[in-house]
Amino acid sequence: MPVRKVKKPDKRPIPPFSSEAEERKFWETHDTSDYVDWSRARSVSFPNLKPSTTTISLRLPAPLLADLKVLANKRDVPYQTLLKAFLAERVAAERRAGVGLADKRLQRAGGKPGRHGRARAAASR
Repeated sequence: MPVRKVKKPDKRPIPPFSSEAEERKFWETHDTSDYVDWSRARSVSFPNLKPSTTTISLRLPAPLLADLKVLANKRDVPYQTLLKAFLAERVAAERRAGVGLADKRLQRAGGKPGRHGRARAAASR
């Protein structure tokens, strides 16, 4: 007896979206497997894609900044780049440990909210 191939149902067409927000909302409530044949997917890379960044102001003790610059100079990288790498490594380690970042902050602060937490608590009274 010949083996019969079961035909997969056709995928639904992806509707047009008027904005990124509309598309985001759609995909939050729909399963992609109804619209995309993932068996035909292939891996791609975007080598020139850079993550968006936000500029912040950060106050560091002068000796800490000096040490950071010395380390960066030894590695022949800008100190801001080294600082970002250090932060990324620590955040990843905290995530792997499974401890919430807010929990750690409270533990280091002796269980009390930080400066901004006190200001918010006072404002809400």
